[in-house]
Amino acid sequence: MDRPNFPKRVLITAGMPYGSKELHFGHIGGVFVHADVFARFMKDRIGEENVVFVSGTDCYGSPIVEKYRTLVDSGEFDGSIVDFVKKNHDSQLETLDNYLISPSLFGASAFGIGGEAHAELSREVFEKLLASGALSALSTKQFYDEERGTFLNGRQVVGRCPINGCKSEQAYADECSLGHQYFPEELIAPVSTLSGDRPVLKEVKNWYLDIEKFAPYLKELVKRWENDPQVRPFLTNVCKESLKDPALYTKAENKPAVESALKDSGIAYVCDADEQKNNCRLVFDRLKDREAACALLARNNIRFRTGKTLVPFRISGNIEWGVGIPEADGMKDLTFWVWPESLWAPVSFTKAYLKSKGGSAEEWKAWWCDDDAKVYQFIGEDNIYFYALAEGALFEALNCDGRWNLKMPTIVPNKHILFFNSKASSSGKVKPPMAQELLEHYSPEQLRAHFFGLGLDSASVPFQPKPYNPQPTNQGDPVYKEWSMFTNFLNRAVRTLFYSFQKYNNGDQTVPNVAVSADISEKCAQQIVDYENAMYRFEFSRVSIMLEEFFKFINRTLSDRMNALQKDFEEAAFKQIVADGLQLIKTATALSHPIAPKSTETVREYLGLTEKQLYSWDNIFKSFGEIAGKAHQLKFLEPKTDFFTRPSWQYNS
Repeated sequence: MDRPNFPKRVLITAGMPYGSKELHFGHIGGVFVHADVFARFMKDRIGEENVVFVSGTDCYGSPIVEKYRTLVDSGEFDGSIVDFVKKNHDSQLETLDNYLISPSLFGASAFGIGGEAHAELSREVFEKLLASGALSALSTKQFYDEERGTFLNGRQVVGRCPINGCKSEQAYADECSLGHQYFPEELIAPVSTLSGDRPVLKEVKNWYLDIEKFAPYLKELVKRWENDPQVRPFLTNVCKESLKDPALYTKAENKPAVESALKDSGIAYVCDADEQKNNCRLVFDRLKDREAACALLARNNIRFRTGKTLVPFRISGNIEWGVGIPEADGMKDLTFWVWPESLWAPVSFTKAYLKSKGGSAEEWKAWWCDDDAKVYQFIGEDNIYFYALAEGALFEALNCDGRWNLKMPTIVPNKHILFFNSKASSSGKVKPPMAQELLEHYSPEQLRAHFFGLGLDSASVPFQPKPYNPQPTNQGDPVYKEWSMFTNFLNRAVRTLFYSFQKYNNGDQTVPNVAVSADISEKCAQQIVDYENAMYRFEFSRVSIMLEEFFKFINRTLSDRMNALQKDFEEAAFKQIVADGLQLIKTATALSHPIAPKSTETVREYLGLTEKQLYSWDNIFKSFGEIAGKAHQLKFLEPKTDFFTRPSWQYNS
């Protein structure tokens, strides 16, 4: 049987939620459940001491400043911005705990051990980037509200995304809600959220990382990803869209005017006109040529939209609430823009976690730089540009002096988790339910199983909780589906084994010393390998389907054999059923552990095994008898005891 190879050490990160709010269902169901299940699987697979899982609150940035300002102005919050962020951080941490999500460290980029490590690392990152020549000081335009007499941060300007074909509901100063990057002057119909007026553009100077210089490296990186079974195909497709040559789009009827406007400009371009589709695409070799062309077309009142491409990645900003940047080349009083500093925040949190465990200052490199280690980053698809391309260029720039050798993480993006048939967003039209609120209707493991099996690895999928359905029906609740395989099949199988064992073994709880049947042993081994390969490839919906089929097989097998035993009892047959049943239950419980960590603990207790005996993959292919030893006793199962349960109120719903 072909089995995948795992690294000696694994570091797992999950996308960092903003410190402006509590966690909504998309944070939990779209990222954190998957990261936690994989982290638990890897702890079982390669050993708990070889796995670190870090995440944290993204404390800085304009969304936090804007939300804090509105709440203070309305009298809904009284305290400092640190108090505001800490309140939300504490709430996020509590919600993760309630969902049985257990990162090694859920830090905060502005305070605590995570904040301290992050400030220190951020200064080091800036100094390394500056010394390597990767940074450029560029004068760009920033929105300014003349009525309020202030520069506007990213979320204080809203408009329409200028990227051709973008369907974002909300666009801000230089990025839209779908993660598209553009220059502020390209934003369509900008409006200040402070005054409601159209802001003007003024020149400001900031630090930028020229991602365009790293295009050859990024293209090679994407090629490697295309041949990597752990990289989801849609990630490389999204990356390739932004690796296209700079282009702009206009109507085909504008072609003569475009040619006239660019005549004698010295700008080299290729015009690709499609009269049938009534459009015209201009492709340029360099971004600066496209921007020069945009200026000329705008001057001649020719309407156009730009295409996706690599644009300079802003490193700094003038927002006061941020990680301070050391003064350099006469540029002072700057802070890091939230996106770049959030890319190295997982490194900061790794350093903070290891330090809290007594590790050395350089121990983090064993997780981020060593060939024996691998990093997996779980994110939403909107953030692919940042975590794949921007992070790729950033890490390559930081590695130039050879002292760090940061390994590019394997990015695990999930498609959108919809709320019924709409994309839910705190800043969009459809408001998502809060994650904590869902626990009033469902158990944590019920939601873990549902979110894990939704199939976000390949398509955007609706989350349709019946209590929130605006058009309620008499049909069952879709959220029950995945957990029902545990309650209907695995739970029944475990009960059948225990109660039958107690009935026919005359009160003796000692497990018979009998070898597992060859066919059952082979069935379990194949199930383990198939599960392992699906987890390795992050095919989580396949794992869910696979487990359901296995649970049904176990339930059917034990029921059929026990029914046959009732008609014609034979002691040898009884002992064989127990040996085979324990092997099936042991395997199913070990494979279920990452998804249902609480319920599987109940099964483990009654099996009388230690965590290492049951969950560790050092023992995964061994028989129950090999692990437990001779004369092992099961715990007595009281009548009407369940291992995998639904909340009591659901039986009446």
